[in-house]
Amino acid sequence: MAPALEDGEFDNDDYYSLLNVRREATQEELKVSYRRLCMLYHPDKHRDPELKRQAEQLFNLVHQAYEVLSDPQSRAIYDIYGKRGLDVEGWEVVERKRSPVEIREEFERLQREREERRLQQRTNPKGMISVGVDATDLFDHYEEDYEDVPGGGFPHVEINKMHISQSIEAPLTTSDTAVLSGSLSTHNGNGGGNINVALRRVTSAKGWGEVEFGAGDTHGPLLGMKIFRNLTARCFVTAQCGLHFSSRGVRPGCTTMLARHLDKNTMGYLQWRWGTQSSMNTSIVRDTKTSHFTLAMQLGIPHSFMMMSYQYKFQDDDQTKVKGSIKLNRASQTYFFPIHLTDQLLPSAVFYATVGPLVFYLAIQRLVIRPYVRAQKEHDLEKHRESSASDIARKRQEAESAVLLMQESVRRIIETEESKMGLIILNAWYGKFVTDNSQKHERAKVIDVTVPLQCLVKDSKLILTEATKSGLPGFYDPCVGEEKSLKVLYQFQGAMHQVLSPEGEALRIPKQSHRIDADT
Repeated sequence: MAPALEDGEFDNDDYYSLLNVRREATQEELKVSYRRLCMLYHPDKHRDPELKRQAEQLFNLVHQAYEVLSDPQSRAIYDIYGKRGLDVEGWEVVERKRSPVEIREEFERLQREREERRLQQRTNPKGMISVGVDATDLFDHYEEDYEDVPGGGFPHVEINKMHISQSIEAPLTTSDTAVLSGSLSTHNGNGGGNINVALRRVTSAKGWGEVEFGAGDTHGPLLGMKIFRNLTARCFVTAQCGLHFSSRGVRPGCTTMLARHLDKNTMGYLQWRWGTQSSMNTSIVRDTKTSHFTLAMQLGIPHSFMMMSYQYKFQDDDQTKVKGSIKLNRASQTYFFPIHLTDQLLPSAVFYATVGPLVFYLAIQRLVIRPYVRAQKEHDLEKHRESSASDIARKRQEAESAVLLMQESVRRIIETEESKMGLIILNAWYGKFVTDNSQKHERAKVIDVTVPLQCLVKDSKLILTEATKSGLPGFYDPCVGEEKSLKVLYQFQGAMHQVLSPEGEALRIPKQSHRIDADT
């Protein structure tokens, strides 16, 4: 008796793999494969009621796959959206009146949009460009006539300040993020800029920590650390320490701030600063739609003060200011940071400009990025295995039932092949194999697929397409998320052959290159 399946039918997400045809298969190739599978899995070939029921389920699934792939429009929707696209919702997304070519063009457009959204979600790019334009001469123009000066009769409009800032995030793991940011400012011909790299780790739902490295033309290199922590729902604390390196030496600094929401529109801050300019500052900030109020007091070295500011958000006609802005957003951004080391060709400059960055990159790649990516991959894979454990068990049960349905057909195929010294599958395994490059704790995760492969032999030939082999009848995925291969030991014309075929590659046997020498 075959193992009883729970309520439900055979399920296979890959129709191409089920029919064992190429994704570019013609209508004739589909028809040939469909007819052959119908003969193999026809319910009338089984007398046992349980086998007959399971054969009927597999037969219906093969028929369903053929119906979808033989219709050009349904096939185009399946190629784009999968089985879900064949539901009512899928037809609403892709109207029936569209041709397969139009459907594929729509899919390519939607895929490009998804890639752009995925890039933005992953890197979270942020940027701002602010340009200050002095156009007061348009409205407050001198009445004197400057006819002798070229262009003197036209109002003078100039750019007097500009600020550019950009930042991009690179998630390393679910809790670790690298942030690259930079800014450049200029005002009336004087300006400066800086670049910062920060590594941020979310320690819990209430807090995170950050290590920052920076360089600029005002304070020199910077090494800092910042910690944020929510104490209550309305209160949080931040602590920040840093070291500024310059020609005058190293300047340490530390700042701690305690903040609390006093009400919906009011925040209270208490800040301590230690370093070359130590101080304690307390302030209350209230911001509403109509006003902004700040009360602050500072005690410190060398500055102590008390400040109160009130702004009513209304301006009369004489003080009205008109501002205009243009905002541009883009999904991909390019950052270029030229570094001027020296005006002369010095060995030290060449070393620090070539070997130094390369060594730093290799160290970060090996010690930080690779371990993070490996740990993240293992974590995601483990979660996927846990979530798909029940589905894998069901697939395994379906594969075992399919193998029982193939026994009678395989017996007849073997008798035919033996009579002409044709293709006999002696052993076949599918899954993850242990190799010389495998780690010590790894073990093989394979399943026996000898019967399913022998069932696909026709006229002493076995042809497998590049489609995933786990979708073939009698197969299932024994190692979800890991690289898989198909290893086959077969006999042809009295000689032994062996082949190892990676997942996703087409396979055609027999081949002379698979033959095992007698000495071996």
